[in-house]
Amino acid sequence: MSTYNSHFQSKLPNVPTSIFAIMSGLATEHNALNLSQGFPNFESDKKLIELVNKAMLSGNNQYAPMPGIFDLRKAIAEKMELLYDVCYNPDSEITVTAGATQAIFTVIAATVSKDDEVIIFKPAYDCYEPTIELFGGKTISVQLNPEDFKIDWEAIKCLITDKTKMIIINTPHNPSGRILSKKDMLKLEDLLRNTNIMLLSDEVYEHIIFDGEKHQSAALFPALAERTFIIASFGKTFHNTGWKMGYCIAPKELMAEFRKVHQFNVFSVNHPTQVALAEYLKTPSNYLVLGSFYQQKRDLFLNLIKDSRFEFLPSKGTYFQLLNFKNITKESDYAFAIRLTKEQKIAGIPISVFNNENYDTKVLRFCFAKTEETLERAAEILNKI
Repeated sequence: MSTYNSHFQSKLPNVPTSIFAIMSGLATEHNALNLSQGFPNFESDKKLIELVNKAMLSGNNQYAPMPGIFDLRKAIAEKMELLYDVCYNPDSEITVTAGATQAIFTVIAATVSKDDEVIIFKPAYDCYEPTIELFGGKTISVQLNPEDFKIDWEAIKCLITDKTKMIIINTPHNPSGRILSKKDMLKLEDLLRNTNIMLLSDEVYEHIIFDGEKHQSAALFPALAERTFIIASFGKTFHNTGWKMGYCIAPKELMAEFRKVHQFNVFSVNHPTQVALAEYLKTPSNYLVLGSFYQQKRDLFLNLIKDSRFEFLPSKGTYFQLLNFKNITKESDYAFAIRLTKEQKIAGIPISVFNNENYDTKVLRFCFAKTEETLERAAEILNKI
């Protein structure tokens, strides 16, 4: 007879199944268009796929170096210099990761200790808070105004204490599609000056910005860059989220701590894909065209639904669009999302799951990283609601 008591105390007792898993599962079960989870339904560039295949056939199938192959880290450094005129040392300041989420997890694991406070902004990507909690930290979550999602930096100043270890920002912002301006970043830089507070800057949609706006990377602001972990994603950039490839950039001292955890978390990531990406990055147009590419999709989607009963402000970045349904039903966003998936055969994400105390603003998030045919089918459904 077993004496093992399986009723141990959970380290994350209040963490439910991810809403992305729930909605994608429902979409599959009910044969609905899946505009919930953030992935394209079109293929990555065949040239990139051929480069991966070539790397495999060339024998790059064993462990890569722990921080990533040097050629890829060098290519990332060259991209940062091209885009932002900043220099990061590929030897000591860049690490290739198994996607952006692993990079975010590793940053928090390496820096946040028991009772440390981390400020985040809600609606927030759902991996931040559980990871902070997992390592004994305390999340200080700031609910953004659902009308414009702007940050009141003076209010943030009042939240900073001697326990504040880190602030997490996300620009372009998932799920709102808003972007932080140069003015925002300068205010944040001034706020953190003369403190020991670190910054985690989630910039996975850095290349997907619309209407002539420019991405304001933390790397552009010296007093921010010296304390910042920048997180990026090849999966988001090159339409291959299933490859789980990303990277982290940080000053040498911070990166040394990051790698201490990274080496025992995943050690190293997919070798042939790294070889392929190093070659693919040599052609900057492979990522410089993404803003116009996705803006065409955003504009098509919004033009198709302009006469629907949904209200919206055009997304300024990412490949997500928020739609307000307050003129359609008084249901909760969660209930409405479930009903749309089951009855109307289209799946979106309820925003309340990313808010403080499930604050419901009657808004759903839809992903427009889809083929024109899919967007037309989606619009046809939405226009009938």
